[in-house]
Amino acid sequence: MTRELRRVAVIGGVRIPFCRSNTLYADLSNLEMMAAALNGVVDRFGLKGQHIDEVVGGAVVTHSRDFNLAREAVLSSKLAPSTPGVTLIQACGTSLQSALMSAGKIATGEIESAIAVGSDTTSDAPIVFSKKFSKRLVQVGQSKTALDKIRVFKGLSPSELAPQPPAVSEPRTGLSMGQHCELMAQEWKIPRAAQDELAFESHKKGAAAYDEGYMDDLIVPCAGVYRDNNLRPDISLDKLASLKPAFEKSERGTLTAGNSTPMTDGASAVLLASEEWAKAHNLPVLAYLTYGQHIANNFVGGDGLLMAPTIAVSKLLDRAGLTLQDFDFYEIHEAFAAQVLCTLKAWEDADYCKRVLGKDAPLGSIDRAKLNVKGSSLAFGHPFAATGARIVANLAKLLSINGGRGLISICTAGGMGVAAILEAPKSIEASVAA
Repeated sequence: MTRELRRVAVIGGVRIPFCRSNTLYADLSNLEMMAAALNGVVDRFGLKGQHIDEVVGGAVVTHSRDFNLAREAVLSSKLAPSTPGVTLIQACGTSLQSALMSAGKIATGEIESAIAVGSDTTSDAPIVFSKKFSKRLVQVGQSKTALDKIRVFKGLSPSELAPQPPAVSEPRTGLSMGQHCELMAQEWKIPRAAQDELAFESHKKGAAAYDEGYMDDLIVPCAGVYRDNNLRPDISLDKLASLKPAFEKSERGTLTAGNSTPMTDGASAVLLASEEWAKAHNLPVLAYLTYGQHIANNFVGGDGLLMAPTIAVSKLLDRAGLTLQDFDFYEIHEAFAAQVLCTLKAWEDADYCKRVLGKDAPLGSIDRAKLNVKGSSLAFGHPFAATGARIVANLAKLLSINGGRGLISICTAGGMGVAAILEAPKSIEASVAA
């Protein structure tokens, strides 16, 4: 028996303010931040003590104790303890992928409601010892007598005690994400000035969003923090131009601390549901999550590490029967200004679109006035797993106010891209009527 797919409603979402690592959230864990974001959703939508069919999400930088972070966050929240928690990680695409997976279950009728979450902190990063010393510690735990425990440390070398912080480089290449993006910028000939301009615009748009009150219902305070501390309302192009390259120290270097996202702590959550569930709970629908797509590329073989979203979006457009120009808003995650500019240039490039995307013609350009209109990661920061839910909540609100259709594109570590389409209720109704 074939069952008709249901619409997946985005009810809305919130996040705690994002803060630069080792600043205002230095003492908070992923669990504490994720629970704060969950409780923000609970308070906003009146869900205290209520059962949600699933909470899905995770963190990229985690401790071994966080083996099921999402479930522990549920138990630390005001939700009913009957709410299951599923921990998922897909690098920077974590909470968008979480939303897409739960959306599939809502569409097929398996569940009625879900919350997609993401949290990350590099202030509370796990510090580990060498493998040899770790084995000694395991042996200590297995030893029965004090003498046996002492014997375990025979031949101990001081080098074994050197802590090994989490690596920020790709395991397959040994290069950091910034180094990979610098290579992309050089390949696509993205000038430093264009990157600085995009960063400047992101901060100005983000500051304006706060000033006009747009952010009021998207942010919940946490640990006495009410606003993102990376945001620079007084940013200037002269100041950006004065910064030294961060990843390529030679004169070829173009990526700086100003046009790259900082290491960031924070968490976000977004509520999804069937239309029936939303109606039963008297909650308006801000937007519908209509399509999703993810893909990976061969970055080890030479493809740009952060270019996979170009492919994901292309496949998404094919499935939706849309062109790149059929959108009123574009939310392209700014891991680096260069990444966004490389993506836009690739979609305009006939050779790339034919060779990589299999297209007979370029996807074309977008109206830059529709890009990240309320600011994005360069301004707010980028707690890896939290970014997707932040973007979904923001885009859903934009569509509820303005109508239309929005495209999400997120690049991730590991050479992957996650993309999605959201549509306003009025746009859905119009397309059905047509």
